[in-house]
Amino acid sequence: MTKITVTNHLSLDGVMENPEDWASARQDDVMGAKLGEGMQRHGALLLGRRTYEQFYAYWPTQQDNPITDLLNRRQKYVVSRTLEEPLPWENSTLVRGDEIAAIKERAGVDLAVLGSGHLLQTLMAQELVDEYLLMIHPVVLGSGQRMFPDGGPPLDLKLTESITTTTGVVLATYVKESA
Repeated sequence: MTKITVTNHLSLDGVMENPEDWASARQDDVMGAKLGEGMQRHGALLLGRRTYEQFYAYWPTQQDNPITDLLNRRQKYVVSRTLEEPLPWENSTLVRGDEIAAIKERAGVDLAVLGSGHLLQTLMAQELVDEYLLMIHPVVLGSGQRMFPDGGPPLDLKLTESITTTTGVVLATYVKESA
């Protein structure tokens, strides 16, 4: 069965909102290598509308960057209640939230979720996430959208890998404990 892996930057207080504002300064080769490994492993992206629009505004115009070509070629499932059709970025397919479980069943390749806070809350509520790669930054933001909000579903996770970057970011990989 297809696996859904979430990859997210988090502050120590669990904020995932706007990592472009606070996470960039702590990126290094260790993080880059781990993210590159994940990009090679996952066959498709599952993105919320806002993350998809942000990626579309940036990545297709980047030149001499191997990630650009990879993202352009990669299948992108865009989950949205408001879009009528996806933006004109190759290999983009618009889906509704109630279709995610079916996509997981038939995709045939592992799916990666990057950012996409509202989508992530839906996936966790439906118990569809199999693995979390959390990049935990040594910063406390005090406010913002948290990845694991109060009232969210309980999760029982197992740490399978932990790497500390040269900038003090902990890359922690967790998998859902089997029932």
